[in-house]
Amino acid sequence: MSEDPVEQPAPVVRPEVWETYGPADLSAVPVFAGGFINFGYWHSVDLERPLSQDDRIRSEQDLYRHVLDAVAPDGGRAVEIGCGLGLGCALALDEYGPAAVTGVDIHPQQLRRAREANSPLLAARPQRLRFVLGAAESLPLGDAEFDCLYSVEAVQHFPDLTAFAREAARVLRPGGRVAVAGFFSVDGAPAPEERLAGLLETFASGLDIARPVSRLAQALAEAGFGDVRADSIGPQVWPGWDRWLARLWAPGTWPRNFMAAWEQQILDYYLITAARP
Repeated sequence: MSEDPVEQPAPVVRPEVWETYGPADLSAVPVFAGGFINFGYWHSVDLERPLSQDDRIRSEQDLYRHVLDAVAPDGGRAVEIGCGLGLGCALALDEYGPAAVTGVDIHPQQLRRAREANSPLLAARPQRLRFVLGAAESLPLGDAEFDCLYSVEAVQHFPDLTAFAREAARVLRPGGRVAVAGFFSVDGAPAPEERLAGLLETFASGLDIARPVSRLAQALAEAGFGDVRADSIGPQVWPGWDRWLARLWAPGTWPRNFMAAWEQQILDYYLITAARP
């Protein structure tokens, strides 16, 4: 890599995030087969037949592919914010040909797991892959260090979208692209915070933060990005995710309410993209 991470104090981790991604180790929960920790992009999976673990892992990988297609990291330097186990970093490195990939995560236990999970790749390509401790709102990275920045299903945990957008603009070179995949409340939905907290434990506990997608789009525009788009990919996410959850949870249990929140037009899944002039 071109330079060492910028020295910063250890980031403050919200208690809900600390427990979920540390001691509870969400990556080991069976519903996240393969360890990617995302809901999946199911466009290439036949939902009319019984789902296999291979289908589930493919959906998680395909969500990364959909995001990476939007930033086209071929030959450039890429950074993933909220990298978890780093499996998406490895996929990007293997399939998209970037010069180097940096994975950033706020949780030290996740970074230890990422380094363990990717130890052969780190040993074989030490100049092309690294993992760094840091928060989305205060990245320990150099100015204009990267050609693209992406994040897959971590944005719902970021406390300050404005600070994240400013940091994304700072670490990207002119012409760099950003792509963020995650779930947000639907613009114009009445009382989304209360309704989502009533349906879903992750919102009730504060692990997930309910905000309209326009808030991130506006933050990116205010940070100087152009060509800001927020496209719903809910039809490729929610039905497959609910079919997978049905293997483990009965109708009426709270995890199945993600589908209900989408059907009630409170929550949706988006791909947000932008370019730094």
